[in-house]
Amino acid sequence: MRQPKLISAPGSLAHWVDLPAPAKLNLFLHITGQRPDGMHNLQSVFVLVDWADYIDIAVQADAAITRVDKKANEANETKQATTLPAEDLTVKAAKLLQTATGSTQGATITLEKHLPSQAGMGGGSSDAATCLLALNRLWDCHLSEDDLCRLALQLGADVPFFIRGHNAWVEGVGDIITPIPAPIQSYWILKPPAGVSTPAIFGSPSLCRDTPATSLTDYLAQTAENRMGFGRNDLEPVASALCPDVHAALARMHQHGLTPRMSGSGSAVFAVLAKDIEPEPGDLPDNWLSRKCKNIAKHPMHDWEWQKIVR
Repeated sequence: MRQPKLISAPGSLAHWVDLPAPAKLNLFLHITGQRPDGMHNLQSVFVLVDWADYIDIAVQADAAITRVDKKANEANETKQATTLPAEDLTVKAAKLLQTATGSTQGATITLEKHLPSQAGMGGGSSDAATCLLALNRLWDCHLSEDDLCRLALQLGADVPFFIRGHNAWVEGVGDIITPIPAPIQSYWILKPPAGVSTPAIFGSPSLCRDTPATSLTDYLAQTAENRMGFGRNDLEPVASALCPDVHAALARMHQHGLTPRMSGSGSAVFAVLAKDIEPEPGDLPDNWLSRKCKNIAKHPMHDWEWQKIVR
């Protein structure tokens, strides 16, 4: 991933570029019950991978929050965001932090999008988390990690994971996060162009909602040699029925002798690759994405190591 940089002139307001927002994969995902409020309890393992969006943040003296898109792989070309600001998670994150802290500063947030949408890889949630982490420092808000996580949960169930910044065993509605070690592995990720509606999956009467709860101890014991051999993704059968491309992506990986699984609510699927093996995807249908990734030990912005900004 790219190294964050400071491009401001001395004495001017801070302007940082290339702040990373990495994706995640769900190594398994069990739905263990539904709560009275309609939310679902889950158990999962989330791992961070080295595929990321990048965010530039320029602090503004007034309280305005501006959101701009930068076209990935097209240097120096930007366009105004097509997403309405009120619907954009990075803008929501900035405004939520302003409200919580009383900050009177603003920011121009420029997003260079590489992660596919509707992939089950947490791209939007990761973008929101990176904005919270960065603006908490840039605006001198001094919120603790716990405080940021409480705010983050208002933005989405995956956002606190990215705030915590470690590969983790995740429970509850995504708010109970236990850091765990994760050996560095290579993954082949396939993302068909079609997405899957998360509300449609969770609203389906055929969704399994009663997988027996397991434990972190059982997970670590049973996955010492085969981490993809544990559990399943309870959302996968419903997603495959709603989106045939999910089934097609899983079948393509099976043809390579791999053990694939859908990440989150899809539609990206992935499989662990043996060491030094490059995937041979063959002729993919139009607009499918194929990428080899590795998981990373922790979020690049964790412990504020990202503050060692390069001029």
